[in-house]
Amino acid sequence: MRILALDYGNKRIGLAISDETGTIAQPVGYATGGVTEVLRVATERGAGKIVVGLPRRLDGTASEQTERTQEFIDALKRATTMTVESWDERLTSVQAERVLLEGDVRRVERRQKRDQLAATILLQSYLDAQQEIRNPNPEIRDKSE
Repeated sequence: MRILALDYGNKRIGLAISDETGTIAQPVGYATGGVTEVLRVATERGAGKIVVGLPRRLDGTASEQTERTQEFIDALKRATTMTVESWDERLTSVQAERVLLEGDVRRVERRQKRDQLAATILLQSYLDAQQEIRNPNPEIRDKSE
């Protein structure tokens, strides 16, 4: 099942999608049209689940953006039967900005790419955590061999 991830922002919603196996995340652009556009992209991309990054302060408390994002999540849940989950996204935008700066991406292009890269980082974090849940005991080798 493919999973669509969202980095919800005031101006843009960064989008990323997983592969069919739920292993690899890749950016797919951004949306500016809200719930309707997100659901259209989810349908077009064959997503079976939507994961929305929930921003929190570093100490874990909610901010105004947390509340706006939660309202968006609630609107998504009302508009679809698809599973919609939230996922901690602390520092994904900072990580995305660092990657783009290290890649020497121009400022104008960084603004356009930051949201979708943040969504990709968020989704990869989610996918890795799900993989850990499915396979909690990696093969342990006997060191005496």
